[in-house]
Amino acid sequence: MSTPGLRERKKQKTRWAIQEHALRLFAEQGYDATTIDQIAAAAEISPSTFFRYFPTKEDLVIADEYDDLLVEGLRRQPPEVSPLRAVREVMSATLRQMAPEERVRVWERTRLTMSVPALRARSLENFLTTTSVFRAVFSERTGRGADDFELRVLAGAVVGALVAALELWVETDQGEGLDEIVDRTLALLEPLG
Repeated sequence: MSTPGLRERKKQKTRWAIQEHALRLFAEQGYDATTIDQIAAAAEISPSTFFRYFPTKEDLVIADEYDDLLVEGLRRQPPEVSPLRAVREVMSATLRQMAPEERVRVWERTRLTMSVPALRARSLENFLTTTSVFRAVFSERTGRGADDFELRVLAGAVVGALVAALELWVETDQGEGLDEIVDRTLALLEPLG
């Protein structure tokens, strides 16, 4: 994986700062009661700058860079590794490398997504996008078409399992490590592919 340049690192730092202020405000006053203007003021940016980083308030919670990281990791897996084993390996490595503050941010965002109706509805679009991402990479790995029935089912099962793992992780209040929960969940699917 290449190291991002200074400009990209600055943009990511700004994104995280905006998100951090937003999550704090959501915790203090609730998601619905928090405005974009309040988030922008807390992050010391203009509302127009907010929209350069996040197209909507929902994207502030839903959007992340994990699909790109997963694709990159899956493409580096040896070709003889099954698609599901490759997902387990990449997820395990990614989650083990996650810094504690990033893990807290993911937990807060996931908790919000599961508790705020507007975010739950918006997350469906994100799940469908992630399913398409998995299908495309599984297609590359197997040489089968991305519309292959089995690849569609496998990609949907993986995303469904990851949603279930995140839900369990939030319900246990981070009691068990996310990496352990994700690995246990994906292990249940391994006989599928």
